Amino acid sequence: MKQSLFQEKYPVYTLEIGKEETTFTSVEEIIDYLKGKVEADSRACFIATFDHLAHTRSLPEGEISPDILAAMNLVFCFGIKLPSPQVMAVRPRSIGVTELADRFVINFMEAPMPVANNAMEEWARSVRNRE
Repeated sequence: MKQSLFQEKYPVYTLEIGKEETTFTSVEEIIDYLKGKVEADSRACFIATFDHLAHTRSLPEGEISPDILAAMNLVFCFGIKLPSPQVMAVRPRSIGVTELADRFVINFMEAPMPVANNAMEEWARSVRNRE
């Protein structure tokens, strides 16, 4: 799992998984698997899936890298605490799954709550070499 700053301000965790490193064959399969992880975690609540590639293709001005074969988001919330209105700005959470020719890229923005980061990192890592 690699940590980086996207556009020099957004802390992002990224995991690249070669297609030979997993039994999954599509973004949809991975999203469904991760949705199961969200639904099995009592601290999390599934909200939606979003086909980002289909949406961008539907826009007259949409631009897509030719390397991207599929791209979806899993949207959910870790709503353990609601201490102030400001926390609403960083919720809900999203995990992105992108398919390239030789690999899948799973990424998410760092949450202000370590328990959420740990869970998302564990879920992403479990996609590799899943039995």
